[in-house]
Amino acid sequence: SSRTMSLLSQLEKINSDSLAGEADNARYVTSKILHLVQSQEKTRKEMTSKGSTGIEVILSTLEVKHFNLCGYVYIASGGRRASVLVAKGGTQILLQLLLNVSKDSPPNEELMVLLHTLLAKIGPKDKKIGMKARINGALNISLNLVKQNLQNHRLILPCLQVLRVYSSNSVNAVSLGKNGVVELMFKIIGPFSKKNTSLMKVALDTLAALLKSKTNARRAVDRGYVHVLLTIYVDWHRHDSRHRYMLIRKGILQCIKSVTNIKLGRKAFIDANGMKILYNTSQECLAVRTLDPLVNTSSLIMRKCFPKNRLPLPTIKSAFHFQLPVIPANGPVAQLYSLPPEVDDVVDESDDNDDAEAESEIETENEDDKDQHFKNDDIETDINKLKPRQELGRPIEELKIYEQFFLELSENFQECDLVSKEPKPFRSDANLGGPIVVPTAGEE
Repeated sequence: SSRTMSLLSQLEKINSDSLAGEADNARYVTSKILHLVQSQEKTRKEMTSKGSTGIEVILSTLEVKHFNLCGYVYIASGGRRASVLVAKGGTQILLQLLLNVSKDSPPNEELMVLLHTLLAKIGPKDKKIGMKARINGALNISLNLVKQNLQNHRLILPCLQVLRVYSSNSVNAVSLGKNGVVELMFKIIGPFSKKNTSLMKVALDTLAALLKSKTNARRAVDRGYVHVLLTIYVDWHRHDSRHRYMLIRKGILQCIKSVTNIKLGRKAFIDANGMKILYNTSQECLAVRTLDPLVNTSSLIMRKCFPKNRLPLPTIKSAFHFQLPVIPANGPVAQLYSLPPEVDDVVDESDDNDDAEAESEIETENEDDKDQHFKNDDIETDINKLKPRQELGRPIEELKIYEQFFLELSENFQECDLVSKEPKPFRSDANLGGPIVVPTAGEE
């Protein structure tokens, strides 16, 4: 413990100095801290305990000199420790460091891998990381790294993990989609291959998050990617005979589910024979209990994409036939019933208000802090007023005639002599017609 505190004190002093020769000392001290953190669980807990300044010192080191990120990554690998880093402003420092490193030509690959690994770990703990990355200008750094290093799986894997975190923000998803991220994801997922399945899984999760944006979903439909997704799904379904890659198959279904949230996506799904494909694959998955998630997701997609019609249906698709009044020959109702059975005649507003999508998300971000302190004056907080009032169905005067049947509710039993030792006379059950019995002393 004293050794760790001594090293942290040295590091804090080095950070305050601006001498050129202090760089080597900083590297030496941070390497010692890394060794202690990696070898001793007690030291690791001490660094992130309440009241400890270890995280602040390491963050300031990153901000000023940014040495030895390995120790920083190791310290922040846990869930609670990641929350501590976010609370101390670690996200902003890492994004700024990422921006600084990206300016080097070429950028340090080892440093990029470590930075993205750490951002992927603490990103889910920071709800505003997407907005911070966009404001900081670090949004496209990860995307450009993936574009330039498609064959370097060691580098693009953490980059895709960071893009998956960024894509949870719809404004970022639209921005990334305009820069070609959707097309880039389809270059990575490709056909069935047992190589780099972890990369395939992360790419599918990222694509599913991106396609939740209507703009990106429409872009995917326009480029014919719905048919590509179905083809890839069938390919994995046929080759994965031992069902070891169920998560990848589910990831493909999640992408299809996201793109079919819009009407154009549902139409493309129908045109690509998606109903038959998912129905047949689901039938083959029914015998394996572990594949229930695939069957459930496929069922949701098919139910969502099946054409909807107004009742009553005068076609074979309806199990019931309802009689309607006389319908005018040229009215709108007659036009509906003259449509072919496969036509979806229900008004679908899923493709509307696309332009307001990004604006609404920006407004939500700007008002996050206000919403936390917002108090609704219309909400009643008085418990007495919230209690329901019980009203009698009949007046009290009419209910008094039932008093004689419930004497225990009106008699005052406190007047009874319960303390006296003298025996009191009592009468046996009136229904038995017995006499009054007065017990004498000594009788039970």
